[in-house]
This record gives sequence, C-alpha cells and structure tokens, in this order.
Amino acid sequence: MYRKLLGLLAVAAYFSSCQSSQSGSDVTDSVALKAINDTAFSKHIAVLASDDFEGRKPFTDGETKTINYLEAEFKKLGLKPGNGESYFQDLPMVDIKSTPSDLVIKTNAGLGVKSLKFLDDFVGASRHVTEQVKIENSEMVFAGYGIVAPEYKWNDYEGLDVKGKTVVVMVNDPGFTDSTLFKGKTMTYYGRWTYKFEEAARQGATGVIIIHEDKAASYPWAVVRSGWSKSKLYLEAADGNKSRALMEGWITQDVAKAMFRMAGKSADLMFQAGKKGFKAVDLGLNISTTINNTIKKSISHNVAAVLPGTKRADEYIIYSGHWDHLGKGEAVNGDSIYNGAVDNATGTAALLVLAEAFKKAKQQPERSIMFLAVTAEEQGLLGSEYYGAHPLVPVKKTVANINIDAMQANGKTKDIIAVGFGQSELEDYLVEAAEKQGRVVVKDSNPSAGYYFRSDHFNFAKVGIPALYTETGDENVAKGLVWGKAQKEDYTANRYHAPADNFEPAKWDFSGMVEDLRLLFSVGYRLSNETTFPGWKEGSEFKAIREKSMIKVL
Repeated sequence: MYRKLLGLLAVAAYFSSCQSSQSGSDVTDSVALKAINDTAFSKHIAVLASDDFEGRKPFTDGETKTINYLEAEFKKLGLKPGNGESYFQDLPMVDIKSTPSDLVIKTNAGLGVKSLKFLDDFVGASRHVTEQVKIENSEMVFAGYGIVAPEYKWNDYEGLDVKGKTVVVMVNDPGFTDSTLFKGKTMTYYGRWTYKFEEAARQGATGVIIIHEDKAASYPWAVVRSGWSKSKLYLEAADGNKSRALMEGWITQDVAKAMFRMAGKSADLMFQAGKKGFKAVDLGLNISTTINNTIKKSISHNVAAVLPGTKRADEYIIYSGHWDHLGKGEAVNGDSIYNGAVDNATGTAALLVLAEAFKKAKQQPERSIMFLAVTAEEQGLLGSEYYGAHPLVPVKKTVANINIDAMQANGKTKDIIAVGFGQSELEDYLVEAAEKQGRVVVKDSNPSAGYYFRSDHFNFAKVGIPALYTETGDENVAKGLVWGKAQKEDYTANRYHAPADNFEPAKWDFSGMVEDLRLLFSVGYRLSNETTFPGWKEGSEFKAIREKSMIKVL
C-alpha cells in the first residue's frame, strides 16, 4: 500500500510539473504555416474523392489506390515507415453482406401479423461468420434505453432474462430528455448504438433492435438505410463473432409506434423509458427472419508514417484521420459512388498537408510526429480500435492524439468546437492557439449527438492517450452564426454518407479549413518541443487510465 501511495504521489507531482515546466518553443514556425494552404488541400482531395477511388471502401480497389497514394506521398516527403520497414499496419477483417428476409412480427397469441421491408422499415445484419442465420419466434422485450450504468444507478436489464429474446431499445441515453440524468444533453457512451449492441450481447439476447429517431440519433433514417444497404466490416474474432447477438438492427420510429399499437401498449412507453425506475416491458410479440450472409475474409490497412524527433524521438504526437468511406452502394439520383469528399478526404488530405508543413519547419520538432491514416472508421472505428490494441509505438510514450475528421469548406469561423469539451489539457493548448488567431474555443454545438465517441480519437482515449478532436466552428466570419449552422444542417441532411458528398472545388471555400489546420498544427508543434505530458482533466473517465500508464514512465 505504501509503495502504491508513493507512486500516486509521484504521478501527482509529475502532472503538476506539466502545468508549469515547458522546454522548447511554443512559437509556431511561419514557414511551416505557409505550407498549409488551399492549393495543398485541393490537390489531395481531388484525388482521394475522385470516382476513380470508388468511395475508398476497405477490401476494394479503392482501398488499394488509397493506401498506395498515401504511401507514395509520404515517401515523397521523406517520412519514415511507421511500422518497421512498412508504411502499412495489417488488420485481419471479415466483410459480411447480410441480406435479411422480411422481418415478420406476430402477436404471441397469433392474432396479428406485420411484415417489415428491409431498408424501408428496418435494417438488420448478423456479425456471425456463417452463411445463414435464422431467428424463429423470438419473444420481444422493450428494454428502454438498453443501458447498464452503475455510476448513474441505472439498469434497464435488472431482473430481466433476455436469453433467446429480442430486445428493442431507444437510441441515445436518458439525459437526452431529462437534463438531470446522466450528463444531461451531453451524450455518454451509453447512448451510442455500438454500446446498445454490445450490452445486448453481454445480456445474452438473440436479437437487438434500436428505435431510430432523427434528433436522438443526430441523423435521418436515410443515413441508417445507406449504411446498412452495403456489406459491413468487422475485426476478425476467434469465435467468429458468436459472442454477439444473432441479429443487430434498427427500425423506424413509425414502425416502433405501430409495433406498440400491435402489442396493445402506448407509444408513451418511449417517453417513460427515460424516467428513473422504468422497468422493461414484455411486448407479447415475437419476430422471425432469415439472414443470408456473403462472407469475405481479407486484410485491410492502417497507413503510418513518422517524422523522427530531433531530441526525444521515442516520444510521439499522433495526428490521425480515417482514409475510408462507404464505397459503392444504393444509387441516389443515379449516383452510386459514395465519394466521401468531406468525410473524410478532407482529414486524410490534412494529414498529408500537415506532414509537409512539419517537414518544412525551420526548427524541426524535438519529439516524433506520426501521421496515422486509419481504416474502417465507417464500420465502427475499427482501424483505430485495432491500433489501440496493437500500438506501433508505446502508449506510455505517446504524448497526445489529434484527430481530424470531416472538415467543412464553408469559410472562416470566429470559433472552433472542441468536441467533448472538458476532457483533457489539450483543450488549454487549443484555447491559447485560437486566441492567437483571434478566435474562441466553444463546446459541442450538439452534445447530445455524442461526437466524442464517434471518431477515431475515442480509441486513443480508451487506452489513456489524451485525445483532441475539433469540429468546424458555427459562427461564420462573413455570414454569421445562423448561416454557419444552416450549412452544417444541410450537409447532414443532404450529403453526409450519401453519394452527394462530392468534391466541388468551385463551390468550396478552403479558408476556414486552412485556418483550422494551422491551429491544429500549432498545438502539435508546441507539444513536439516540450518535455511535459498533458493529462486528462478532473472528472474525465479517462484520467485514471492515463495515470496508471504514466507510473511506468517515472
């Protein structure tokens, strides 16, 4: 106990010194900043978002073209491979195209039948690496939000045995409707769809179905439909994913309301689910479906390049961004290529632009900089999840992660959004750098969307690495706050995860993207010339993870 106490005191002293002792310069290199410009951005986005790259889906020719392009560009800049002699980190993955039959809902007494159409009414898939799975007359239970959260004294599965059953759950968490619960409007990980599936599997459910609602999910049904119309990728598991529910899926809210009517229940149950003391409800219904799987096993790739530090080369700042998008899928207005220009050709291009900027800096960084383009973000953050479990450099020597995803081309903003504000000391660096640009750092514009759990920085945070993720600001310098928010809403409604997310250089205003990337460069550049390690703030669920790993550094 005494030795443990000494270790904790040492950690406390160490982090205290991080606040005050800074070696190296925090003055941003002007030569490097000039390398971050609209021309540099445009040339890379034009390639990455082209039809020739086929939407950059893993396991396709689009992946091969994308990773080869990144490797070639990193080599041109003279960066070293990030994985020994290779720029690639191999990920064993399985691609499953699930095609479900109609989802048939019946009353247990057999007095009523409702048949749901795939994509229109529901989406469903099976992670099980088997060619066909069948669900026959699985009893349905409405399990509220499907959450087990001891720290919030919440358990939707309390006293419930769901083995062999299908649970129906709400998206988001109770704080979405009651600001006194959980973290209020700021979504916790318990609100993410990924958690809902994970928890249902832990409870032994045969199936799990999430009720979609635009605001609670933060995107329309069209996004769910497009994402589930294609094959889905998963990391390979020794058990062939048999530990997961047999079926995972979503239904529209209209279908949910009809389902409650069929069960003789009030749709008000969806509201009651957000109140303390809610108990799961047996719906007196059962479902049946058959899911046929087309299975392909292969290897996808993270791409990593390193600029070695001049003094502390064994310490790393990692800039990350996902290179993948959705490939080809259901045609919309005659276009079936999901090019992903904003999401995330912008972030991938940003890594290349940053690499050039750091390479051109007059004073080279004292710490090493890794540029990590990860795969399969769109499939559930799989590339960064794999990196977190198989890091290319030690976690305890990784100073910070700065993640870049979906930069908006709407011009300069007076603000920049720190997603998940209040998590780490990296936000303090961001605030100081933003002040030098005459800008302010603000909190998430839509905290109920849970964006802190929706991009690759989350998997760095999960292993204790302080992670910074910013979003384009709302208040446009030229056209104001209302206009700026409207542009984001229009993107989400009409282009996000749709074939319309194309690169249109004549319509894009790169000035805001350039300013944001210069800001993120400044944060990383300052970190690269310091000797301290930033930490997590009090109240962050990731603080204890970091401090445990840092004991080994001292």
